Amino acid sequence: MRVKIAPSILSADFGRLADEVRGIASADYVHVDVMDGHFVPNMTIGPLVIKAVKRATSLPLDVHLMIEDAERWVPAYAEAGADLIGVHVEACPHLHRTLQQIRDLGKRPCVVLNPATPPEAVEWVLGDVDQVLVMSVNPGFGGQKFIPSALDKIRQLRRMIDARGLAVDLEVDGGVKVDNIRAIAQAGADTFVAGSAIFGSRDYRATIASMCAALATAER
Repeated sequence: MRVKIAPSILSADFGRLADEVRGIASADYVHVDVMDGHFVPNMTIGPLVIKAVKRATSLPLDVHLMIEDAERWVPAYAEAGADLIGVHVEACPHLHRTLQQIRDLGKRPCVVLNPATPPEAVEWVLGDVDQVLVMSVNPGFGGQKFIPSALDKIRQLRRMIDARGLAVDLEVDGGVKVDNIRAIAQAGADTFVAGSAIFGSRDYRATIASMCAALATAER
């Protein structure tokens, strides 16, 4: 299983963002949380910051749009430098069209589920995405605790993906830490978003290495 670590800059020091991003060069993605203050109760960054992050790293940008009216904003984030673009099933009334829009812009589409949203909500678009993102906290704020019931959802989604023989990554975001990442991988995840666990540590590279070491012992 090819596993990937995606540090979330939501927990980074925005006063020295370029340095923070360069400090996670040993990761696989830079995860960028975009919030609009409507779909989630917080506001974060826009396309201009995406452009700045893109200049600071050669890592792919995994951009998670926690916003309403995603279709309207997808082109701006694609142009700003997003490589993967995730949209919420709960916020996209025309989900298939939005995912196709992302693909047509030359980007990799990702569909995202909130903790209370069942796996079946994305069953009919699994063939249209490169990644499914399971939220293991309620989105809007960093530093929350992992919701244990997310493990069952991960297992169900892994079965759905494997049963159809799809090359779809299964990402998890929320409360991912060194001490639980192995269990999350054993449930079927292969891509791991970690914010405070990495940016709250003294040595980002060492924390990423510890996560990779834990993942190396995981078996599904």
